Amino acid sequence: MATQQSPAVGAPGSSPAGAEDRWSLVFAAGLLAFVAMLDMNVVNLALTDIAKAFDVSPTTAQWAVLGYQLPLVALLLPAGRWLDQVGLRSALLLAVACFALCSVLAAVAPWASWLIAARLAQGAFGAVLFVLMPVLAATSVRPELRGRAMSVPATMGPLGAVTGPVMGGLLLDHVGWRAIFLVKLPICLAAWLIAHRSATRGGKRLRLPDRGSLGDAALIGSAIAAVLLGLTLAPDAPLWLLLTLPSVPLLLIWLRRPGGRPVATVLRVSRTAPVNGSVLALAAGFAATHFLLAQHLRRESGESATTTALTMLAFPLGMVLAGRFGGRLADRWGARPTALTGAVVTTIGLLLLVPVSTDWSSPDIAWRLAVAGAGMGLNGGPVQALVMTSAPRDQLATAGSAVQLSRSLGFALGPALGTAATLYGTTEIAGVRAGLTVAGLAAAVAVALLTLHHRTTKGGNPADRTTGTIKTESTTKTDQTISSPA
Repeated sequence: MATQQSPAVGAPGSSPAGAEDRWSLVFAAGLLAFVAMLDMNVVNLALTDIAKAFDVSPTTAQWAVLGYQLPLVALLLPAGRWLDQVGLRSALLLAVACFALCSVLAAVAPWASWLIAARLAQGAFGAVLFVLMPVLAATSVRPELRGRAMSVPATMGPLGAVTGPVMGGLLLDHVGWRAIFLVKLPICLAAWLIAHRSATRGGKRLRLPDRGSLGDAALIGSAIAAVLLGLTLAPDAPLWLLLTLPSVPLLLIWLRRPGGRPVATVLRVSRTAPVNGSVLALAAGFAATHFLLAQHLRRESGESATTTALTMLAFPLGMVLAGRFGGRLADRWGARPTALTGAVVTTIGLLLLVPVSTDWSSPDIAWRLAVAGAGMGLNGGPVQALVMTSAPRDQLATAGSAVQLSRSLGFALGPALGTAATLYGTTEIAGVRAGLTVAGLAAAVAVALLTLHHRTTKGGNPADRTTGTIKTESTTKTDQTISSPA
């Protein structure tokens, strides 16, 4: 009989076997995923208005977006390391409150530098939220329900990413650019109240990150910034791709530091490096497709902003509908085969879009997007459950930060890769097809990586052969040991 111990330290919702599952916390994780991804996309539409309001150049106004994205991506892995060392409930409440406060500061900004500073701070707290989402969902229900729970934030996040432009357009037309920062406040308040009421008290206290974490953030941020700048500037001059070269030594230096070693250890022990790679590839394919098709509908087909927005909503609609089944299938059939099936369906949907032409109507594009979205819905929750269940219990935040970094990098790299691919087309529509081909190939890479993960874990560590429910006797006892009440 397993010795009973206290719950995982600081876990916001450790759910012992037989205890009531805290689905309210899973819902809170979904709300945070929605608002975090909404923020990454809704501000893009307001850049012209911000530039006019503050009488600054478009390049300066763009830092209202970059100021959020760069610290978010740079701090994801250091935030995971920090969260493994502190009380998650306190960190959750602090991060949500400060994220909302930064939104208010951005909305009332009297000048551009104020706005950029508020967005930089918001990106830092956004990184904490991104890491907390999968941890919150994974620790709030029993192990056999993790696939279903992980599907909630995995579906709500991309839903926020796609609905952001629609919501932003309506607010800009009828209220003004400052409203796009305030629209997130009710969602943040709801998530904070749920966490305050339902999250487990006790555990480790908050403390400031150590200096090593700041050094890790500088290395990761510099490497990511080099890659993004190189890909963004390459369409004007291919020599800018050389700017990506310093990212390799920077990442190697980081991996040899105390902050990088835990991440490398988690990936090695859980054998989930191919899974994280598949998350990045699918996110890049999705982001490239969304960017290219939106531009095609507005420029080539001459569709209105409303028609374009409604057409693009087919993707999250398919994702939401399929996401409800993805978690259930992962809990019954297995996380790995469900995630792989979703990746295959996404690849099919994206490849069906490659022959796009000006003769296609909006419904012709919409149903193909719905197919790709359904695949992402089947893949999102199970692939996160696969990572979180394979990771050591005391390093869930580190594992979660690696997944979120992969997804965030995919969202950031996708449009840049798609834009670079359009240069190989002799006409605008040929360029769009070239970009969509790259997006489909990226999804195919995700399928290959998930297949590789299946082969590398077959016959290996029992914890790696998770099927949503941990079926081996030794692993089940270990999980019960961790989550049983004292």
